[in-house]
Amino acid sequence: MNWVEALLLGILQGLTEFLPVSSSGHLEIGQAILGTAGEENLTFAIIVHAATVLSTIVILWKEIVQLFSGTFTTKKWNAEKDYVAKIGISMIPIFIVGIFFKDQVEAFFGNGLLLVGCCLLVTAGLLTFAYFAKPRQKENISYLDAFIIGLAQAVAVLPGLSRSGSTIATGLILGNKKESIAQFSFLMVLIPILGEAFLELIDMIGTQTEIGISFSALAAGFLGAFVAGCFACKFMINLVKKGKLIYFAIYCLIVGGATVIYSLVS
Repeated sequence: MNWVEALLLGILQGLTEFLPVSSSGHLEIGQAILGTAGEENLTFAIIVHAATVLSTIVILWKEIVQLFSGTFTTKKWNAEKDYVAKIGISMIPIFIVGIFFKDQVEAFFGNGLLLVGCCLLVTAGLLTFAYFAKPRQKENISYLDAFIIGLAQAVAVLPGLSRSGSTIATGLILGNKKESIAQFSFLMVLIPILGEAFLELIDMIGTQTEIGISFSALAAGFLGAFVAGCFACKFMINLVKKGKLIYFAIYCLIVGGATVIYSLVS
């Protein structure tokens, strides 16, 4: 992988990490188009995921600082501790998947584009349902809602099934407000992504895996993912507030359908 390919894949990762179109699915498609599929990309994946986490922290730093301040500066139970507790509950399903089903999940990746296309079609259906559903809106995300949204995130480990699309759509279907569910969706993924990156890094060091990619490519991928992630995170929050998810449903329908057709005829 050269630095131009890394930059393009980094931008693709940064944009699609927050947009409800599946970053993993688009990376599979992007690698197939660029001819980099099958290469040793573990280090690259760690770098671009770290970049998207950093972009989330940059865009939502005020909210993150407020949560930390409210959680650790007082012993009393307050709104910040309640919010952090709900984020913790939402992470339970993805931790279970990561600990007990990691090998099974990884087996889904790199096995062709048919699964990616089918999952993109599922994403399109989920976004469409969330757009037309009109449940009674709640004032706050409940603990049960947080867990159900976490289940949606755990299922969305499949390539082509959008994590942000699944969590945001699930939250909207449950009756949560657009403003609150978008922010919750982006904050709840910070620790799982960092944890996954850390475990992969430890595994790579423990097995003495060679990097197999140049520093310039890593730097280009990181920069592309970070800049694109900052734009996508801010853009997506504003878009959810306006309720424009139907456009992404149409996009996923077109790309998913084209991917399925291509995988069947190629």
